[in-house]
Amino acid sequence: MSAGTAIALVLALVSTTLTNLAYLREHDAAAELPVLCMRRPLQSARVLLHDRSWMSGFAMETVGFLLYALALALASLALVQSVAAGGIGILAYASARLGRRPLTPRELSGVILSVGGLFLLAVSFVGGTGEGGTGSTASILIWLGVTAGVAVALVLIGRRSIGVAAAYGLAGGLFFSIGDVSTKVATQGGARAGFVLTLVAGYTLGTALLQVGYQAGSALTVAGLATLLTNALPIAAGTIVLDEHVPGGVFGAMRVLAFVAVTAGAVLLARPEKPSEARPEPTPAGLAPEQT
Repeated sequence: MSAGTAIALVLALVSTTLTNLAYLREHDAAAELPVLCMRRPLQSARVLLHDRSWMSGFAMETVGFLLYALALALASLALVQSVAAGGIGILAYASARLGRRPLTPRELSGVILSVGGLFLLAVSFVGGTGEGGTGSTASILIWLGVTAGVAVALVLIGRRSIGVAAAYGLAGGLFFSIGDVSTKVATQGGARAGFVLTLVAGYTLGTALLQVGYQAGSALTVAGLATLLTNALPIAAGTIVLDEHVPGGVFGAMRVLAFVAVTAGAVLLARPEKPSEARPEPTPAGLAPEQT
């Protein structure tokens, strides 16, 4: 394993820890704020930007993103994202210890899978480096377009079928994955620096959806589901559209198993509320609910 790849993996682990802590802080702050609404983006943005607690969480998330971008400049998208997914397990364990509460069987299984996946990922580097490929621009754009379309469908349709918190968490995660893939592509430089536009759009929409979702459900529901898709989709994109190399033989099998393990761990640690348990979609004062 090259020094650059080793540095990238450390940066990715610190990044995911900061980001997940930021999600918790943003949730606690947003839950205490006046009702936010996607139909009034400027008003909602002003409410968030004037809250110190939310801004401190957003600052942590920003630092986490900068570290993530540095990691992507040094290693492949799939590998960096796998560390980010596995980091959820470490964070869940640390959070439970700090909160002096035992892990539930589901959480413990998620932690074991995530940390085990990180171990397999580290061992797999014996069979190859973590350098990434480039892929075709057309394939990348199609991937981003389909992802955005699914996210929009969840916002428009999913709220009534799976609940507001779950729908906004999933849609937010889809937009965040657009930002993650775009970040990797933009770090390749040249004409691909133009993917900064989809990077900004993805992270902006993802952040906005999460804040509204936080007011309709718990942090575990909203941020958990968002983190699941934010990790799983870029891992898949790295291999499918960016042509990132996976070593052959035993080490290749170990790396694939590591990807599966950290993603499965994230699934177990993302515990969505049932639609019947979620609070109804917030409606701003003076604004009538949407008509069907």
